[in-house]
Amino acid sequence: MNKKTGLIVPHDYKLLSIAAILEVFETANKLTKEHEKPFEIMVFQSARQITQEQLFGYKVHAIENSDIALDLILIPAFTTDNMSEMIAKNKDFIPWLKKQHQNGAELASFCTGAFLFAASGLLNEKLATTHVDACSAFTKAFPLVKLKPEETLTADGSLYTSGGSTSTFHLLILLVQKYCGNEIAVQIAKIFSIDLNRYKQSYFSTFRPNHLHNDTLVAMLQQKIESQYHSIEKLEEITKDIPTSARNMTRRFKQVTGIPPIEYLQNIRVESSKKYLEQTQLSISEIIEKTGYNDPKAFRKVFYKMVGMKPIEYREKFRVQ
Repeated sequence: MNKKTGLIVPHDYKLLSIAAILEVFETANKLTKEHEKPFEIMVFQSARQITQEQLFGYKVHAIENSDIALDLILIPAFTTDNMSEMIAKNKDFIPWLKKQHQNGAELASFCTGAFLFAASGLLNEKLATTHVDACSAFTKAFPLVKLKPEETLTADGSLYTSGGSTSTFHLLILLVQKYCGNEIAVQIAKIFSIDLNRYKQSYFSTFRPNHLHNDTLVAMLQQKIESQYHSIEKLEEITKDIPTSARNMTRRFKQVTGIPPIEYLQNIRVESSKKYLEQTQLSISEIIEKTGYNDPKAFRKVFYKMVGMKPIEYREKFRVQ
């Protein structure tokens, strides 16, 4: 099923940013079978902006008149240095972005697009990044956002941001990987000459544990899983000394992290196995043993389900030379 993908074209948008976004997503569509295009790309503007029916080859939708529920919204970079003026010009997008997110849409901003994103309030207490030269102004404008100037990109739940320059492509590759799988993402990285050897662990990690919460019992179980994943045979072994019932623990854990403890354990094991595949010459059997699996068949099944390729294929693509 294709993802309804909305590209906003606000006032003061940076054409190069728009071009990069469209080029990558259109390439992803071309690399898949005609009837299985992963992205249904749509362009959105505010009603008072619209001066023509089409932009960049796509029909323009007015945000005020559209009831389309999107899966993914893309916020491009801006040309101006006056971000407060830019936000004022584009204020019509803010309630629309909030509503789309409430309805389940994921949001991604590129470079200085983070300013409009943050103006919606959706990034409050969330991780974010932007162009390195804009970080000081961003921090002053949005002190509640957990800005990470050194990061190429951030992914906090369903909210994504990228830094400047080629960081746009790194975030685009991450989104392609999420929706299309590793194979298409790797092909696109090669087409656009993006250095996967340098960035692959950040961008192709499909699991990012959420530690930004205040539930001490959940944090305790997370720590136990992350430190003992290679030796855990049954989760009951590490939950018995946590002062709550197993049922309540599972409920709280899923509420905070989004997944139950057993799935969290599987993700930790798979991420560990990926690092062994990338960075060592250990055999698959040795990696299986080191990551806590007893059944090679079960390991390969879980790995393929989570990564989208067999362990040996993953090693061939991502092994550090």
